[in-house]
Amino acid sequence: MFVKIHKTEKGPILAACDEHLIGMNFREEGKRLDVSEIFYKGESVGRDVLVERMKNVYTMNLVGDEVVSIAIEEGYASAENVIEIDGVKHVQVVIF
Repeated sequence: MFVKIHKTEKGPILAACDEHLIGMNFREEGKRLDVSEIFYKGESVGRDVLVERMKNVYTMNLVGDEVVSIAIEEGYASAENVIEIDGVKHVQVVIF
């Protein structure tokens, strides 16, 4: 999995994706998902590091079966909020 933290005025944003999706673009019925290297490609990590990074942010942008499944298992996202674009899972998380 690739994980990248973007620092913003409102706090850090976690971008994470399954590694095999990096650089790919998906389209379906007016929806578009670009898994750009600039936004998503940070450090290559395992589950434990991803979960640790999730604890320190308030916003997440997650793409791929593995990354999204971990977010659901850890209680950061719910399956009902996951969308699929051309078969690829995507969820955005904002923690208040």
